[in-house]
Amino acid sequence: MAAKCLTGSSPTAGKPSAMAFRLLVAEDDRSVRTSLARALELDGYTVEVAENGEVALAAIAVNEPDLVIADWMMPYLDGVTLCQRLRASRSRLPILMLTARTELGDRVVALDAGADDFLAKPFALEELLARVRALLRRSSYDERDEIANTLAAVSDLRLDLASRRAWRGEREISFTKTEFDLVEALVRQSPTVCTPTMLYDMVWGYDFGPESKTLAVFIGYVRRKLEHLGEPPILHTVRGVGYTLRPN
Repeated sequence: MAAKCLTGSSPTAGKPSAMAFRLLVAEDDRSVRTSLARALELDGYTVEVAENGEVALAAIAVNEPDLVIADWMMPYLDGVTLCQRLRASRSRLPILMLTARTELGDRVVALDAGADDFLAKPFALEELLARVRALLRRSSYDERDEIANTLAAVSDLRLDLASRRAWRGEREISFTKTEFDLVEALVRQSPTVCTPTMLYDMVWGYDFGPESKTLAVFIGYVRRKLEHLGEPPILHTVRGVGYTLRPN
């Protein structure tokens, strides 16, 4: 690949698991946009492209794809604003954010806006494809899984696994898709302490590595929502081990 943000080469084309998925690539750099689309098509996906955030938002409204790959810095409507608009409309569309920004604060901004994953440029094509597969695997599992319409609970935290709604006492909590996945994983394992590796595998489908702050960022989001009105803590950090949901 000649594009400036890609390194490496595409795996075997036409994987059966990719054939049914439609992706949208929103990137203002034409060479990067073209290279990404070609690589994803070779991997078996159907790909639509958009040169800016406004075009992407219109394309999503007309024919919602299974996943969006969006660059942060785009004209008219940037990637962060695109995420915010989609989440404000209660869309759970998986979003992978691409950016040359690498500081922790930038990752927090992207994730806080509603991005499900964050990949810094330059990146290896193999890593991008792996993250796409992981996001699609999580999304398609949610759609296919025939979970009985029952509640899972820890203390006064209740989850409706079918409708993906959550309550703390009588207060309903609005979680993003990734936040709900994280809370569900912790509820299912409670009172076991989950290591970061366990949670990365259960929620994201792969391990970001020991240097990643992604899990810590999402734990912070979830904790603030769980204790928004001063409720007793139920999400606990076990130093040097991981996280657990259990009564205080």
